[in-house]
Amino acid sequence: MMYPDLKDNLGEYKKLHQLTLNNSVGMSLIQVISPMPTTKQKEIKWVFNKSIKRPNNINDIAFYSINQLGSLLRNKSITSVELTKFFIQRLKKFDDSLHCVVSLTEELAMQQAKQADELFSKGIDKGPLQGIPYGLKDLFAVKGTKTTWGAEPYKNQSIEEDAFVYTKLKEAGAVLVAKFTLGALAMGDYWFGGRTRNPWNLEEGSSGSSAGSTSATVAGLIPFAIGTETHGSIISPSHTCGATGLRPTFGSVSRSGAMALSWSLDKIGPICRSAEDAATVFAFIHGSDGQDGSAVNEAFNYSPTKDIKQLRIGYAKNYFDKLDSSSQEWNVLKQLKKLGIKLEGMNFPDTEVYQYDMIGIVIGSEAAAAFDEFTRTDLDDQMTKQERYDWPNYFRTARTIPAVEYINTNRHRALLMKNINDAMKNFDIIITPTFEGKQLSITNLTGHPALCMPIGLDKQQLPNSITMLANLYQEEDLLLFGKFFQDHTDYDDMHPSMFK
Repeated sequence: MMYPDLKDNLGEYKKLHQLTLNNSVGMSLIQVISPMPTTKQKEIKWVFNKSIKRPNNINDIAFYSINQLGSLLRNKSITSVELTKFFIQRLKKFDDSLHCVVSLTEELAMQQAKQADELFSKGIDKGPLQGIPYGLKDLFAVKGTKTTWGAEPYKNQSIEEDAFVYTKLKEAGAVLVAKFTLGALAMGDYWFGGRTRNPWNLEEGSSGSSAGSTSATVAGLIPFAIGTETHGSIISPSHTCGATGLRPTFGSVSRSGAMALSWSLDKIGPICRSAEDAATVFAFIHGSDGQDGSAVNEAFNYSPTKDIKQLRIGYAKNYFDKLDSSSQEWNVLKQLKKLGIKLEGMNFPDTEVYQYDMIGIVIGSEAAAAFDEFTRTDLDDQMTKQERYDWPNYFRTARTIPAVEYINTNRHRALLMKNINDAMKNFDIIITPTFEGKQLSITNLTGHPALCMPIGLDKQQLPNSITMLANLYQEEDLLLFGKFFQDHTDYDDMHPSMFK
């Protein structure tokens, strides 16, 4: 089964050998985008709508935003305990349909909800996440819970550690109600319990690997969830299920307490139903605890009142030109022009800077190293899926990648970073079709932030998306522009009917 993959790898090495490298080019193995913060963190002023009322039908709050739920909590229309029980009931009711939950953390959730209510009663307000239920992709360690990594060999694993992102959300007063499915060891949407489903069509998978986090959020089983991305694991399920997913700049959120797949590629981000919600969550999870050598404390100075017209907006003309002019992606540009946004076409660097499977060599080498003992001790025999493109065969094949090819790929990656930074320096935002060209692979390698948002349903009545890119650590511009687009369109208000 390895043989065709070994031949494919050899073909990629030959492409690599055709490229020249000046001896002065280093490598990106030590992956620190920016070693020192460049801006000072400012206080973000959160505003709550005091006029928000509790609906007559409690089920209507399933799709309320974080801000709306926060307003209900603050005007005492609902308690965090009530809110937490409501979402736990929805998770119990619909998990049989979606297969999105690995474990409910009901006892912990009720403790945290009661604490949030007590703080409110004392006039203590930690911010917009206080009392808000949420879920974690089940590769984050939380003391007292199982951390299964979605994989059969680890389904009873407990890691007595609190991941950085969980600690930050706990400090913000958020309430952990569930740990969600991920494709086994962060690949796809198949896990040891089956396949996580798409809320728009239960015959379809949710994509992955942040499968359960996305499916549950889109179905209104939770206000938001946390996912991770190595090569599309936030973007792909967000596109497939119709979520608003933020893949932040590499290193902007510490990965301590999270399963490692690829040390130079893994990223943590929020999966939500709106850019405003993503901004709210990211404001509380970004930063470093000193345990992740690639993470930094870069400021996130989000300001919803900033003049959107100050942003320089480009679009990847070479990608859009491949699409029919009547496509939903082109319609996004037309809508923005009607809103007075000046758009400038640009050619996003593609095959001229990405001439072989760079990301495959990086992920293969690092993932095989991360799961070295797993392969050598035959623990991989316990994995549920054992086909050619599944992890067991992938790890075995990746062990044959020569060290020279891996290192030289990272040297080419250093050049790729420079090329993309140069291409983006004249823009604050670049709009691109989500899956055209090599953009997804390229920007994962370079560490640039991306925001994937729904733009309607396709002919099969499944979600379609657009992706917006920004410069390194400029999530505030990315999310501000995403909010602007969603404020003037209704795509983010579309919800799957079977879960309303």
